[in-house]
Amino acid sequence: MTDPTTGPTQAAAQWLADFAAALARGDIDTAVSLFEADSYWRDLVAFTWNIRTQEGPEAIRAMLQARLADTQPTTFALEGEATEADGVIDAWFTFETRVARGRGHLRLRNGKAWTLLTTMTELKGFEEKTGDNRIKGAEHGVHKGRKNWLERRRDEEAALGYTEQPEVVIIGGGQGGIGLGARLRRLGVPTIIVERNARAGDSWRKRYKSLCLHDPVWYDHLPYMPFPDDWPVFAPKDKIGDWLEMYTKIMELNYWSSTNATKARFDEAAQRWEVQVEREGKPVTLRPKQLVFALGVSGYPNVPKVAGAEDFLGDQHHSSQHPGPEAYAGKKCVVLGSNNSAHDICAALWEHGADVTMIQRSSTHIAPSQSLMKLALGGLYSEQALRNGIDHHKGDLIFASVPYKIMHTFHIPVYEEMKKRDADLYARLEKAGFLLDFGADGSGLFMKYLRRGSGYYIDVGASELVANGSIHLKSGVNIERVNARSVTLTDGTELPADLLVYATGYGSMNGWLADLISPEIADKVGKCWGLGSDTPKDPGPWEGELRNMWKPTQVDNLWFHGGNLHQSRHYSQFLALQLKARMEGIDTPVYELAASHHKR
Repeated sequence: MTDPTTGPTQAAAQWLADFAAALARGDIDTAVSLFEADSYWRDLVAFTWNIRTQEGPEAIRAMLQARLADTQPTTFALEGEATEADGVIDAWFTFETRVARGRGHLRLRNGKAWTLLTTMTELKGFEEKTGDNRIKGAEHGVHKGRKNWLERRRDEEAALGYTEQPEVVIIGGGQGGIGLGARLRRLGVPTIIVERNARAGDSWRKRYKSLCLHDPVWYDHLPYMPFPDDWPVFAPKDKIGDWLEMYTKIMELNYWSSTNATKARFDEAAQRWEVQVEREGKPVTLRPKQLVFALGVSGYPNVPKVAGAEDFLGDQHHSSQHPGPEAYAGKKCVVLGSNNSAHDICAALWEHGADVTMIQRSSTHIAPSQSLMKLALGGLYSEQALRNGIDHHKGDLIFASVPYKIMHTFHIPVYEEMKKRDADLYARLEKAGFLLDFGADGSGLFMKYLRRGSGYYIDVGASELVANGSIHLKSGVNIERVNARSVTLTDGTELPADLLVYATGYGSMNGWLADLISPEIADKVGKCWGLGSDTPKDPGPWEGELRNMWKPTQVDNLWFHGGNLHQSRHYSQFLALQLKARMEGIDTPVYELAASHHKR
């Protein structure tokens, strides 16, 4: 047993040695005895070929009984020095399995493991060609009929999807599809990214004019190629769009823009998908083995059916179609919703001289950007974090090391402090009638994002306009009826309107499957996103991980990729390794494939 009186590095090294020895001799009882009663082992592909958290010693025991003999973990080695704070020892380590190498993180309390993270970093024999393994590029010597890089690249583009079939098709060419495409390219997995827009980055360029990233630059890097060190903290949408377009070229991605996926079916006999697309107006049939949906965090826009909407004589559209504020100076504008998009659109309309009213149907969490950066993100993603030796790679793993089951306990103190720091703003918002919340358990923004993907605004200025009345507010009501030039609210109020924006969010990602494949397949996969926390818009049972994201689903060879830039970057690594393993014929027995509890 680890002696808790020794220094943190010695304690962590001893625990790791005891753990490795128990696993090596197949002594599962001893291995399990090294964990606290309240303990968690989160595995990203390395042991389970899944993204899975074992909660408690008995769940850990069951996983080891099922997977230890096949995984054959070895070569556990402490990485750097362990640290200790508030009685918890933090340590990093590396390890190997029969088919892969990995990296992990350990938290010890009183000599026993509280949390353990294991992640796969590379497959043995299929390492990325980086560093000492990079390709030469130049072909020295004299060779008749040789082709240069450009000719070979053009040959590949002409063949893939026509005379040669890809291993993977990614539907969706935003940041998620692009980042995953780069990972797969580096692993030598033939991949086509299908995107309906004319240019990479258009999914950003086509949004409303004022849109900027609300997350800071340190949190948002793409795989392999960080933003320059003078990149703005909050990047404007068109700048992001241009970066994504450049990235697809530099990373040599097979990116099919102006391409619509129209139908897909799985050919059981051939064990391949058959994906019908229209590329620049011409039909093409793609036959990949693996199909990935990379369409962000959401599915189709939620546009409420409101009586009389068809008779409205002004402009009305969902926030995803909002063109910007320029045409609405001096106009009466009504925005239904009170989350990020609603606040951004209201603020931009006000700046351009519109008379704008926000309709808030239910309470919203407000997190001022500066406070969020200082209290929540700064420790892992900031210039200070970099000075402390925490780059985004390490920050991602620290983030990933906290099991979802207890993550809210890490966040509650952050938002308690935010309440104090921004008490004046919150008081003035409530005086204006704004309905505030901090999540079902006070755990704030990120838990709301994980549980439901909605219900919050990162305040970059609009909250002040609501608090001081510049943006008019009607809270606790909905639109009962749309009239020719006005809307009638459920409290009987009538608001004149020249513009009506539905900032009402999106449906689940599996909604795309119903149209592209079939409703039956969509329902078999089940709802995407959410943890099963049994909080508003996240029904139970408890899942322990995000539903259907970056891991095997109930439909073989069908995957989902998405999330914010941070999640897309981090989890694309693990999805890419799963796809590469299948391409190379490595056995990938999935431990505890998640059940589907909810449809669309």
